[in-house]
Amino acid sequence: MRNTTRIPLAVKLAYTAFVAVMVPVYWHDYGLQNFLYFCDVAVLLTLVGIWTESALLISMQAVGIVLPQLLWIADFASHILGIHLLGMTDYMFDPTLPLFLRGLSLFHGWLPILLLWLVWRLGYDRRAIFIQPMVGVGLLLVCYFCFVPPGTLGSHRMAVNINYVFGMSETAAQTRMPPLGWLGVLVVGIPSLLYAPAHLILSRLPRRQVMFVQQAPQESPASQLL
Repeated sequence: MRNTTRIPLAVKLAYTAFVAVMVPVYWHDYGLQNFLYFCDVAVLLTLVGIWTESALLISMQAVGIVLPQLLWIADFASHILGIHLLGMTDYMFDPTLPLFLRGLSLFHGWLPILLLWLVWRLGYDRRAIFIQPMVGVGLLLVCYFCFVPPGTLGSHRMAVNINYVFGMSETAAQTRMPPLGWLGVLVVGIPSLLYAPAHLILSRLPRRQVMFVQQAPQESPASQLL
């Protein structure tokens, strides 16, 4: 019995080639800590999920980033039209950053589409809604307790306010509430407002019909003589 739902080898190789270019470039320009961003973690785990064809890993990444990255797409498109929407993609139009580096960041636009396609191919694993929040909250805690707020001593690194644990600004920490209060908003809000709706959508996403080819059992030489 042969299952035809495998991810095409061309997709695996193309995605691997992108990651092989992105990782050393990001490491050099942004630093190793940059790979704690939700989107960059998703890039790496998607690579594992593609090669292992793990519905769980792919589902987790879809739950984690599809909705935030759709906001990225909306912000990028509005910026092109001259409208300042959220400011998430301001760096994409910063002429001080190399064009090639900004071009690599276009993965924010196509990765959610790829993940939706992969979920369609492999099916949605409902365990993702239980595991992904633990991963997301873990990343938030690491970023909050291991890095300093922007604008303080030692915050010269480009990737300092990772996953916005100190506020929405890259240059200064938020002051509207206590720092731990802001962290609590993220810990509760991200799973509730981003992961849960994505889970509801993905759990209703139709799966590609699985085609099976079953070989007829071979007759034994004795039976052929009868």
